[in-house]
Amino acid sequence: MKRLTTLLAAFLIALCAHAGGLDGIVPLPMKATLLKGSLRLSGAPVKCDPAFDETAREAVAAFAAQLGYVSGRACPFSAPVGLSGAAASGKVKGLVFLKDASLEPEAYSLDVSTRRAVVRASSTSGVLYALQTLRQLLPAAIYGTGTADRERWVIPACLIEDRPRFAWRGMHLDSSRHFWSVDEVKRYLDVMAMYKLNRFHWHLTDDQGWRIEIKAYPLLSQIACWREGTMIGRDFDSNDGIRYGGFYSQDEIREVVDYAAARGITVVPEIDLPGHMLAALSAYPELGCTGGPYAAWTRWGVSDQVLCVGRESTFTFLETVLSEVAELFPGEYIHIGGDECPKDEWKKCPDCQAKIRELGLHDDGRFTAEQYLQSYVTKRIQAFLATKGKKIIGWDEILEGELAPGATVMSWRGMAGAQEASRKGFDAILTPTSHCYFDYRQAEDPAGEPLGFGGVVTLERIYSFDPLDGIAPEDARHILGVQANLWTEYISTPEHLEYMLLPRLLALSEVQWCQEGQRDPERFLRVLAEHEYPVLDAAGYNYRK
Repeated sequence: MKRLTTLLAAFLIALCAHAGGLDGIVPLPMKATLLKGSLRLSGAPVKCDPAFDETAREAVAAFAAQLGYVSGRACPFSAPVGLSGAAASGKVKGLVFLKDASLEPEAYSLDVSTRRAVVRASSTSGVLYALQTLRQLLPAAIYGTGTADRERWVIPACLIEDRPRFAWRGMHLDSSRHFWSVDEVKRYLDVMAMYKLNRFHWHLTDDQGWRIEIKAYPLLSQIACWREGTMIGRDFDSNDGIRYGGFYSQDEIREVVDYAAARGITVVPEIDLPGHMLAALSAYPELGCTGGPYAAWTRWGVSDQVLCVGRESTFTFLETVLSEVAELFPGEYIHIGGDECPKDEWKKCPDCQAKIRELGLHDDGRFTAEQYLQSYVTKRIQAFLATKGKKIIGWDEILEGELAPGATVMSWRGMAGAQEASRKGFDAILTPTSHCYFDYRQAEDPAGEPLGFGGVVTLERIYSFDPLDGIAPEDARHILGVQANLWTEYISTPEHLEYMLLPRLLALSEVQWCQEGQRDPERFLRVLAEHEYPVLDAAGYNYRK
């Protein structure tokens, strides 16, 4: 009988961990130990160390207010002086957030007993991640907008020590091919924050539309943000005839940046150059090699029309634009694209050829003179942005030619770009099409799947991704992290966008966060069905089951 009782107790503990406890946390924490008992959080006082900054205190206060509302029992919030000493004495009950300088910047710990829960972190990021973990320990109704006072608002007693494997945990959104409202972007940021991503790569300019207001060049938001129709489906010779466009004012950009920052996310803007600039040329044709006329593209693909980099006026334009961009985005990086830049116009352009002769560039059997000309553009823009306190990121094409120290490479054409960059001492971010392109469909069989760009990236495929595959051990320190990209040529509605994003984002989060050897695909798929789908339902997201 005693053995049966022991087995039953073990089963109940495991059930608690599975149904509402540690097994349901995505991404899975680094260390998590389930203890006996539980703690009721509804109605519990919530206290935050005043040593944390305003962003952290406001996040904790918002959590307390939300929990109080959905549970029907108020959770009073305070930030009392001397909290650390009182907590150390064991006199403080409820939920307590303490600042602990000994922890790494993105780390946190959670110590839950039957009397109190203590979160320790050294930074706002740690606090935000701990809050997300607490939400996942609670009923899914915490993500909803209604009251759920009949739920058991308890969390299991446990010990959690957690920190991410990679510093760069990114998600990309293309707002050029299809424009997303500020509210839609915020909703995208919300689900990123739920799963502890911390970089939002915002693709703002391309051949099909310019989406950011630049005060010095008003025609960008009067002409370049519009295209005269859009191709229908995969028919490249078609046009629906509907004028399409939109742009973000600088105030809206600041609103998004602040909203992201409050959720622990840094916004990384992309101003793609010197290719993918047809929309800009439609507003300022003098920036092109031929002088136009130009029009923002109504079809997908890559335009042959690029910036004329043989004229100083082009660099005046770029530096002015990037100066305004640098002011709007406080993060340390600006993405300058650098991908898919056709060189035919440069070969025929007298100004570009004169610049090649001036710089002494020539074909050397490895790269062409025109590829070295693009390297000149990259290095010049990199040097300029350094005066603004910014670093550059570029797609892996920037490795073609010569790359100046300090640049970061985003490897999208497989792993080769990251391998080469890290070998040469450059930082790299992994975004290979094979595993990280969420505009690809989610199933081998296209039947029943919405239109996508092409190719397949299943949930299982992204979960299986090994970020350090082929990276020499001595070069691994240069791999900043992993990002998935969501290009929107064929995605025009929020429902379609969310369907392509989810639940693959959750698999991505475990690739980015979980320590080496920790991922378990069977656990992950089980947790998706039993825990995460209800969470996404409560939050109102559209997703693929």
